[in-house]
Amino acid sequence: MDEITVPIYLITGFLESGKTSFLSFTLQQDYFRTEGKTLLILCEEGEEEYDEDALAKDNVVIEVIEKEEEFTPERLQALDIIHQPERVVMEYNGMWLVSKFEEMRLPQGWGIEQHITCVDASTFQVYMQNMKSLFMDMVRNADMVVFNRSKMEYPLSNFRRSIKVVNPSAEVIFEDEEGEMTDIFADQMPFDLDADIVDIPPEDYGIWFVDAMDHPDRYVGKTLRFKARARRPRGMGSKFFIPGRTAMTCCADDTTFLGYVCKSAYAPKLAPGSWVEVTAKVAIEKRNEYQGEEGVVLYADHVEVCEPLADEMVYFN
Repeated sequence: MDEITVPIYLITGFLESGKTSFLSFTLQQDYFRTEGKTLLILCEEGEEEYDEDALAKDNVVIEVIEKEEEFTPERLQALDIIHQPERVVMEYNGMWLVSKFEEMRLPQGWGIEQHITCVDASTFQVYMQNMKSLFMDMVRNADMVVFNRSKMEYPLSNFRRSIKVVNPSAEVIFEDEEGEMTDIFADQMPFDLDADIVDIPPEDYGIWFVDAMDHPDRYVGKTLRFKARARRPRGMGSKFFIPGRTAMTCCADDTTFLGYVCKSAYAPKLAPGSWVEVTAKVAIEKRNEYQGEEGVVLYADHVEVCEPLADEMVYFN
């Protein structure tokens, strides 16, 4: 990958999701100011407008590209020649596939430095019902997802899991009228974490998986029991397998397997795809399966073949 010399700060989200408000605020913050020129590319027109005079004082120039057929490598190359920006901030059109831009040939030195998706929490469920595939494409590689206009009565934990299932590494933030909301997921889990053996009900597998990803220390040393399908990827070693469940990310043809590495003497006897009940103790270790980073590793003292679940899918909404 070529070195990024002109960082792109990509802001995505549907119309009226708060992108313009987010950028207007950010561009005026001292921590984001820079001496060089900032090229602000706007790909759609919302109700809120930018204060062009204020932006000009911070050496920010605005270019508008509202038609998708005009959003081309050649157009971006021309803007690079005209402005020679130190950095690019892009308010992307919510109806365009982000993956298309990610695959686009960019001017030399240009590259995505940070991708933030803005979401209106009050309309999130409507968009998930009607434009789920477009939204999942939007957040699949986002570094941060910001839910604004959030309220405690909304199913915020479900919103968060919807993001985490497709993009586990994304930072998910909720904001209300007062700013960032904290301590909103301190609710007790729907299973007893103090039990000698923590039983994970099939309907709560997704809740456990995401919570263990975000708070692995909460589970270290605890013994869990759950049902899952066994997978044995090549190169793991004879005593390792991955028990997990399939989650639907946007449609029946777009699914993700959610599971953690598990070590068991029984692993060599498992047929790929078989359903098993696993009883295992939780540890945290660095593994190649986690790109060399630390992650949950299960040490199973009991693995038993079991009947398949009536519904294999993990649902987050």
